[in-house]
Amino acid sequence: MAFDRDIGPVPSHEDRRFTPSTVLGTGTLACPRCDLPVALATGRASPAEPLGCPFCGHAGAVRDFLSLGAPSRPARVQVRVVLPASRSARAAASGGIGLK
Repeated sequence: MAFDRDIGPVPSHEDRRFTPSTVLGTGTLACPRCDLPVALATGRASPAEPLGCPFCGHAGAVRDFLSLGAPSRPARVQVRVVLPASRSARAAASGGIGLK
C-alpha cells in the first residue's frame, strides 16, 4: 500500500464572528461562611459594594459572596461588564456640555 503525499496545500478556512456581549459568566451569590444563597436588594451591584448574609450576619464585599465555579446553584446571577459612560456623553445626556 502506498500513500500519495503530493496532494498540494490543504485549503483552510477560519470563520470568526464577533458578537458583542457584556456577559462575563454565570455564578452564584452565597455566603462564604454558611453557604446560604444571598439575594441582592437591588438588581445591580458592583464587586466592591457591601453585602451581608441574613442568616449568619457575615459581611463583606459582593465579590466575596460570588462564586463562578461549576456547577452553579439554583440562585444564579449573571456577571456583566458595564463600562461607565464617558464624561462628555453624561454631560450631553443631561443637557450640559462636557467642556471646562
